[in-house]
Amino acid sequence: MSRPPLPPFTAETAAQKARLAEDAWNSRDPERVSLAYTEDSSWRNRAEFISGRGEIVDFLKRKWERELDYRLIKEVWTWNENRIAVRFAYEWRDDSGHWFRSYGNEKWEFDEAGLMRRRVASINDLSITERERKYHWPLGRRPDDHPGLSELGL
Repeated sequence: MSRPPLPPFTAETAAQKARLAEDAWNSRDPERVSLAYTEDSSWRNRAEFISGRGEIVDFLKRKWERELDYRLIKEVWTWNENRIAVRFAYEWRDDSGHWFRSYGNEKWEFDEAGLMRRRVASINDLSITERERKYHWPLGRRPDDHPGLSELGL
């Protein structure tokens, strides 16, 4: 299975890859998201270590059961050959209605078919008020005309 764009990446194809990842994560569909990763993909997400698509699906199900009204923006930080580093911020609320903005960085490594074989994510959560939210699009894909992280001053 091939997952274009393929390495080696350029500025344009790295940005395309990041947007495709953002779109998949904003779908909040664990099965769809998992298809971007190799069968034996290795993750570090915060302090949790995840291996393989099955564990990725289980992790994402747990994540989106807890992180309600999830909306994410990713932006390429840098790229080289088969690696891309992105920064991101996402907003979500817990089941008691408290809002958060989670900030982080991810380092991605891809195989020759464009599947991610390694993901390393460092994430910090900030409690925000509903008035401080910046992501107001309907759940799902971020509209093309919605500002990105840099435009939002994040």
